[in-house]
Parts: sequence; structure tokens; C-alpha cells
Amino acid sequence: MIKHKTKALHYILFNKPCGVLSQFTGEPGVKTLKQFGPFPPDVYPAGRLDTDSEGLLILTNDAALQHRLTTPAFAHPRTYLAQVERVPTDDAITRLCKGVVIEGRRTRPAIVKMLVSEPALPPRPVPVRFRKNVPTAWIEIALTEGRNRQVRKMTAAIGHPTLRLVRTKLGFLEWGTLQPGEMRLLTSEEVKKLKASVKLS
Repeated sequence: MIKHKTKALHYILFNKPCGVLSQFTGEPGVKTLKQFGPFPPDVYPAGRLDTDSEGLLILTNDAALQHRLTTPAFAHPRTYLAQVERVPTDDAITRLCKGVVIEGRRTRPAIVKMLVSEPALPPRPVPVRFRKNVPTAWIEIALTEGRNRQVRKMTAAIGHPTLRLVRTKLGFLEWGTLQPGEMRLLTSEEVKKLKASVKLS
């Protein structure tokens, strides 16, 4: 918690599990952020993850920071691990790096690399769809924009649908030992560095 004038500002890093909405309200029987925490009553996610995606969210009541983290002009990087159907060729990876057209607009250039082995990730509560005769591969992809279901649409555009998607980094913030469903407060130095990264004094 950081005091700002008369309002206490909160900055929280949360590892969202699969099957959880990136919001505090939802239909009966649907898991939301409300089932975790406890969180301060006035924080909201700065950006979202799909229900079937996992990984890092920043929750804050700092409206200025929320705006800059979610506005493409500030190019806040996000890094994901994606398990995709079949093994992408070098050409397919190059296409992702250069940008692909989804919904009529080309995505920004991205940093993409193939992983030589399956990453060490916590087990997913909902098993990934498995087809015996279809191999899978893992890629790491770093974006500077956050369009709706962007990674999934990008890999589908090159013929490699995403089966599992995990956001492991938000800028310089990594999940480290943070397990699904766990949260931690950002340090004052992390908050300062985060604001500087989006040109917010």
C-alpha cells in the first residue's frame, strides 16, 4: 500500500488460475477474483486474461497507471508461454515475429521463440485437449499490445491453435514462486519502476 494524498493506493501482483474470470462479479457458479485475495475493495485488474488463460494480473486502484498499462501507445510488454498444436516451422515463427493480420489489422512485431522442452508449469485443473496423433510444441511470445485473445488469434492465423496459454511476465515483473491463486504486494521500488516504464512520474 502506498499513500497518495488522502487515498491509499494498492498495487498487487496476482497469478490467475485457469477457469477464473478476470473480474470480481460473475454468474452463479462461475469463479471470479472474489474467491481469492482478500483484495482491497476498490482495486481492479489493469488488463485482463481470458477465463481459460492463466498467469499474471496487476490489480490496482491507481487509475492513471491502469490507463497507461492498458493503452497500446505506451507499449507495455507482456510475455506468454503458449502450447500450440503441431510444431511451427521457422517460417511460421517469422510470421508471428513480423505480425499477422487478425480481424483486418496487422499485429505489432513480437518477440517469439520456440522452446526446446516443455516448461515447468503448475498442473492445470482443466486438462488440455489431447489428440494422440497431433504433436504439440511450446513457444514464448512477447507482445506490446493487448488485443482481445490476441495470442490465440495469432497462433490460429498461422495454423497452430493455442491449447494452453500462460502469462509469465508483465514488463519486468515475473511470477517467480507465485503459485496459481496467490498474490503479493508490489514493493515501492517495483511500483516506481513500473510507473517509469509507462512514463508516469
